[in-house]
This record gives sequence, structure tokens and C-alpha cells, in this order.
Amino acid sequence: MRLVDSGYSMYIKRNQDGAIIAISQIAAEDVSEFVNDDSSELHLYLQSLKPSQMATLEQSDQAMARVLEDVINLLVDQGTIRFTDLPEAAQTKLLSRRELRGQRQGMNLLDDGDDLKI
Repeated sequence: MRLVDSGYSMYIKRNQDGAIIAISQIAAEDVSEFVNDDSSELHLYLQSLKPSQMATLEQSDQAMARVLEDVINLLVDQGTIRFTDLPEAAQTKLLSRRELRGQRQGMNLLDDGDDLKI
């Protein structure tokens, strides 16, 4: 996820320990170090600015998206709905996620929780 549209320049200011303490889209005397807008360090800094409730809500949203995806797959598998009944945009997103998950399972780096007994 990109936090800023590509094409924007991001400049940062660091404290004595080297941690980011300020960002700007405009270079200034004390905010002059350029970083790419997709920098993981920049993402971590921006995440740290979010209230903890917002971060928890975002994590919950991600989990609910996975639950919804699983429910849709179950309904399709049971014949309750047809995949083609879904809007084209939804079909595209679901197919893309299925492909990405297949690639991830091929790497076998992380468990996606599919084997949980609920």
C-alpha cells in the first residue's frame, strides 16, 4: 500500500538517534533528506502516528475482508450463488486475491490460518 501517490517527493527530519521525527512534501533547511514514498521506514513512522484504536480497526478490517472472501467462496461452492452473479469488479478482486494467495502458499512462508478448526 502506498501512502502517498507516486510522484510526490517526501523529505524527512531525523532526531539524534536517526529516527524520523517529521516529514514534508517540501524540502526545507531542517527537513531535507529525501526518501521514496514507499519507504518501509516512512510507513512505520506514519503508522506510529495513528491512534491505537485506528490501527486495531484497520487490522480488524483486514481480517473481516478475509472472512467475507471465505463466505463468498463457501456460497459459490455450495451453489447458493454463482461467481458470475457477482459484479465484475468483485470477481476481478476475488480472482486476484485467489491468485496472490496461491503464490504465497507456493512460497510456504506464512500460515494463512486456513487449517484452524472453528
